[in-house]
Amino acid sequence: MLDSDEALVRACIRTVPDWPQDGVAFKDLSGVMADGAAFRIVIDGLAEHVRGVEVDHVVGIEARGFPYGAALAHHLGAGFIAMRKPGKLPGAVHAREYELEYGTATLELHQDAFGPGERVVIVDDVLATGGTAAAAVHLVELT
Repeated sequence: MLDSDEALVRACIRTVPDWPQDGVAFKDLSGVMADGAAFRIVIDGLAEHVRGVEVDHVVGIEARGFPYGAALAHHLGAGFIAMRKPGKLPGAVHAREYELEYGTATLELHQDAFGPGERVVIVDDVLATGGTAAAAVHLVELT
């Protein structure tokens, strides 16, 4: 990534102090998606991380992992699978509860989302404690 690209992306990220609770500095990436050039830079950068790897599916974590994951899947020519909050997916699902920095949450994934040996990339918008990422990996491994 060029310095000018990084500067553009950084300029599109807004820090919201004390949200969703006191002491948390939330990184709002809405501005990245709203700026076509910044969004392309981010998706191209994500794709660069998996260059040379055959990817069958990109899993996007609800909700802000959806636009990034779907765009990356399109860029890679892979399928997109939504990992959702409880009660949003029809049919049989695997579920995993996990810790957040300000409570707990649960993610669900269709039990038949993909088959054995398929290569999956997991996308979310931010990494705080790692709890969401660990839960997502667990669900992918169950499927």
